[in-house]
Amino acid sequence: MVDTVPPSVTRRPGTADAVVLGLAATLGAGVFGVWGPAADAAGAWLPMAVVVAGVVALCVAAAGSDVARAHPGGCAVGGTALLPAGLARLAGLAHLVGRAAAGATAATVFGSYVLPSRPVLAAVGLVVVVTGLAVAGVAWTVRSAWALVGGIGVVLFVAVLVGLAGTGGQQLDESSAVSAAAQAAVPVGPASAGGPGLLTAAGLLFFAFVGFARMFPTGAQLSDPRRAVGLTLGVALFVHLAVAVALLCGLGVDAVATAAAPVAALVDAGGAPALGVLVRIGAAVACGSTLLAVLAGGSRTAATMAGRGELPRVLASAGRGGSLWHADLVGGAAAVVIVVTLGPVGALTVASCALLVHYALVGLAAVLLPAAARSWPTSVFATGAVLCVLLALLLPVRGLVVATVTLAVLWVLATLSAHRFRPG
Repeated sequence: MVDTVPPSVTRRPGTADAVVLGLAATLGAGVFGVWGPAADAAGAWLPMAVVVAGVVALCVAAAGSDVARAHPGGCAVGGTALLPAGLARLAGLAHLVGRAAAGATAATVFGSYVLPSRPVLAAVGLVVVVTGLAVAGVAWTVRSAWALVGGIGVVLFVAVLVGLAGTGGQQLDESSAVSAAAQAAVPVGPASAGGPGLLTAAGLLFFAFVGFARMFPTGAQLSDPRRAVGLTLGVALFVHLAVAVALLCGLGVDAVATAAAPVAALVDAGGAPALGVLVRIGAAVACGSTLLAVLAGGSRTAATMAGRGELPRVLASAGRGGSLWHADLVGGAAAVVIVVTLGPVGALTVASCALLVHYALVGLAAVLLPAAARSWPTSVFATGAVLCVLLALLLPVRGLVVATVTLAVLWVLATLSAHRFRPG
């Protein structure tokens, strides 16, 4: 499933608008919060893991863009027009689970940066507030996306400069250096070694790139959608790579792996407490915007599946302002449950796994497009789908099991519901 352009957008979006919409979603919670478990898995190979994740994201973003152009209407796998009903259903459920876990991840990152002494309380509070905004119909516009990208860009630029000027491996303050594994019900675990560890990190880092779906609805209105996809993922890869290098230079591998709020720890270690406040404000805004986008996208997916009888019909009903408030409330509740039960690394792992499954199916759907509907080589789509499956299988085992069991149970329930809904 894909996001839609905010209804407040009335002019025809250009390439710059499409890129900014993608970057506003890509430079969110992931760029602030994914580094600890990724560094724990990849070690000094963290920058290479970023590159791998970025390449996979480019492949599946290309696939999603082509499918969305050929089959508009909010379904990134083209519905049953491209995939069998069972696989299309799995793609939708993986999107829903991934969105709920992504929202929980954004909330836990918010808690780590804003209230490190009570991160769960802060995370739950953010989910409650943002869910209320979603129910009220609040959404990001193109203009607000430009402001968000500009502000987050400045914050990250300052953090990178501080990190590159650092000496590496500096001692962290106790408030900034909290073991990520100690906070998580699903730790990264012993899979972190050599090539498998690098790919485990890449699977976790994939989460940081998945905001590219915000561009999909604009593809049919762009003269060169390939350029928009390439620019968005290129800029996002450069930014994430710069942050990764700065963290390793300014903190060192061990400190990055154990920091609950690594970008804030980076500027704190550089002796710039005022900049630390700036980074925490930037992280809070990024997490809030990520959570708002996650709830909106998940609600549209739930409504589509409810319309097909795969989920309760009430999820497809809209309020007076057009908001899918029933689905928003369910999405918010699911995010709270994940925050409380899995913790930050567990939420990140489940989000990455579910989204990798979703985009593997997006890649498969793109392979099945007729040649006239493809603007990228089929090999790009196939490569993205295969790499998504590989990265998902190499994620931390317990998180992989949680995601797999959840998807299996939901798929059985949705299939039974669809069969009951079918006429005759």
